[in-house]
Amino acid sequence: MGPVGNSSELMAEINVTPFVDVMLVLLIIFMVTAPLMIQGVNVSLPEANSGPMSTDEEALLLSIDKDSRIFINDVQVEIDFLQQKLGKILEGRTTRDVYLSADKSVSYGLVVSVMAEVKNAGVEKLGMVTEPVKEKKK
Repeated sequence: MGPVGNSSELMAEINVTPFVDVMLVLLIIFMVTAPLMIQGVNVSLPEANSGPMSTDEEALLLSIDKDSRIFINDVQVEIDFLQQKLGKILEGRTTRDVYLSADKSVSYGLVVSVMAEVKNAGVEKLGMVTEPVKEKKK
């Protein structure tokens, strides 16, 4: 047995300093980016490369057709009563998720107005329904 500082003995302690450094950097990154994520409006293009989403219960689909008529699933509703009707529908549901499908020809202003009404109704997550991009033949 030699002195305690012999280099042939293995050190059994874990060096946590690099771990703490990485965690502090990640904490700072999330603190800076979190306020930025809340302020934006998520908008998807009419065609997008994305996979299908899975849901546990039947999704509540909000649609805007080319004539600017608004439908909750298959029932037409006026924009003035959208927030009130969505609030009543969502009271009996376990999830407060809504999917929005809008025709390409609908004005951007109408879509944003509908999105504002949906958010005011207490919807926690608003998903945009898109068509998959069709591959062009070469």
